[in-house]
Amino acid sequence: MIEKEIIIVGGGPAGAACAWKLKQRGITPLVLDKDSFPRPKVCAGWVTPDVFRLLEFQGGDYPYTFSQFDRIYFHLFGIKIPVPTRQYAVRRYEFDAWMISRARVPVHTHCVRNIIRENGFYIIDDQYRCRYLIGAGGTHCPVYKTFFSEKRSRPTKSLIVAVEKEYPYDISHDQCHLWFFDHGLPGYAWYVPKGNSWLNIGIGGKFHRLKQREQNIMEQWHHFTKALQKKGFIGEKPPGPKGHSYYFQHGPKNYRQDNAFIIGDAAGLSTLDMGEGIHGAVLSGIRAADAIVENKPFALPHLARFSLPKILLPD
Repeated sequence: MIEKEIIIVGGGPAGAACAWKLKQRGITPLVLDKDSFPRPKVCAGWVTPDVFRLLEFQGGDYPYTFSQFDRIYFHLFGIKIPVPTRQYAVRRYEFDAWMISRARVPVHTHCVRNIIRENGFYIIDDQYRCRYLIGAGGTHCPVYKTFFSEKRSRPTKSLIVAVEKEYPYDISHDQCHLWFFDHGLPGYAWYVPKGNSWLNIGIGGKFHRLKQREQNIMEQWHHFTKALQKKGFIGEKPPGPKGHSYYFQHGPKNYRQDNAFIIGDAAGLSTLDMGEGIHGAVLSGIRAADAIVENKPFALPHLARFSLPKILLPD
């Protein structure tokens, strides 16, 4: 059996940020992820300036390209509104691989199926044992399911469903566009050009609102892609969109149970208005590492509930 003081389940932004901070503070955790890196990850990849500050990011450290937007175009009830700002977009395929590599910790490709707590230790699939267990495995994180699902249930009203596609494309519109409430969507749609001629398009909305209105997320997707074609943003409709779901912030805010923690999407930390989750993932990963090293409570008092203020008034 492999023993480590700290095991992190999930190597995305939350788990990688936690591993990086622990390593920075003199502790080497083990990361378990069901996939090997780099791995496909469909995501708009919206990164705020705060994320770069938390990661002590220096531009020369990043071996890939990322998009910088000094203006985002909001579309609201047929009105196009240019919004000056400072935001970024990355390809998660690249960003996640960079983050976990930067942490410089061991990573095992392992799909966690069973976790028990015994004599103060967490035993994973009879193969791994640790004193501290950090769940960073996203919405379906096994750490959440095992230790938090009863005390921190997820209300349906907090569920976001999304459909998107990221693919190489000869981009003719190089600015970021967001369409709010188009075609009755209880959310928004996006067009995000990225580095090296990659494009991410997608839609996301509140599941319970879609259900109330007897709407289907795929019907919304087809409407959106047809609209993009009509407006000249894309040519042929991209095949094979990917769907996923996650939760925005909801209470109670208990992210620790004994020596088990949940961070990132496992804890449901996306913002209430835009569903942005990378900032919450990175912040929670760093704060979980601090809580373990300093033997203090795990709390997220500075977690932003809304994204829009930082878009309108960037630092």
